[in-house]
Amino acid sequence: MDIRGFEVVSAYEDADINLPQRKTAESAGYDIECAEAVEIQPGEMKLIPTGLKAFMNYDEYLAIHIRSSMAIKRGLMLVNSTGIIDSDYYNNEDNEGHILIAIRNMGHETVTLAKGERVAQGIFSKYLVATDDQATGIRTGGIGSTGK
Repeated sequence: MDIRGFEVVSAYEDADINLPQRKTAESAGYDIECAEAVEIQPGEMKLIPTGLKAFMNYDEYLAIHIRSSMAIKRGLMLVNSTGIIDSDYYNNEDNEGHILIAIRNMGHETVTLAKGERVAQGIFSKYLVATDDQATGIRTGGIGSTGK
């Protein structure tokens, strides 16, 4: 059975977090909002809390992309170009699978993002593995835990 979607992490359960939605029937991405107001200085990188976690099938991932309006109008970019949320990131023991979005202000002015402002979009995708793939590891933590 195919399952995928979003939930609010426990630390934000009383913070009035909106679950991501697609705005049109042909939109690929689910708009993701800031869980709290954030100020980003010129040249600064900041992790933006979303208050969200995503669940999906084992052979899927959630790709995080900056909204084009954030890049074009506000001078913001994702630090890692595209964020990848693996299916086993959900409910990990370090941060419950909280999706944090790493953003850099490439402009010359401070950018203030309001709570509830749509900053990124998430697109669920399937992935393939090599015929001789032998991955057997199990995630034990949050961000960066598979590289330890």
